[in-house]
Amino acid sequence: MTHIKRALAVAAVTGAGAAALMVAAPAASAAPSHAAYNGACGSGYTVVNSTEVGDKGTAYLTYSSATGKNCLVAIRNVAGDPIPMTIYLSRSDTEIHNIYDSGDYRSYAGPIYTDARGTCVDWWGWIDGVRFEKANTNCG
Repeated sequence: MTHIKRALAVAAVTGAGAAALMVAAPAASAAPSHAAYNGACGSGYTVVNSTEVGDKGTAYLTYSSATGKNCLVAIRNVAGDPIPMTIYLSRSDTEIHNIYDSGDYRSYAGPIYTDARGTCVDWWGWIDGVRFEKANTNCG
């Protein structure tokens, strides 16, 4: 075999091997995807607002026109070992903030509810130290 044919054969085998490795190699780990709403508030509740909580998860505010209630749930991007999570929900026209859920959770905190027909709501909390806060939203 001539030197050129041998070099071409080696290049073909090496190239095929490299291509096979690229196909078989797992994809680089991407950033966690954002948590989708999980339906925890129950039937009849529709997502009306949401906010990302850093790279930890997403908080979802839902509303039921049948009941006039808002519901809040915070969902981790990736479920796992329990981490501290806290959520609060209140009508904007009150200074009483006693509707909350707090603890160490594997996947989500909540749901919590408040009657908010005809008023705005405030909702806030944190997932593993990363805070979110929304005030005077979803009025009416």
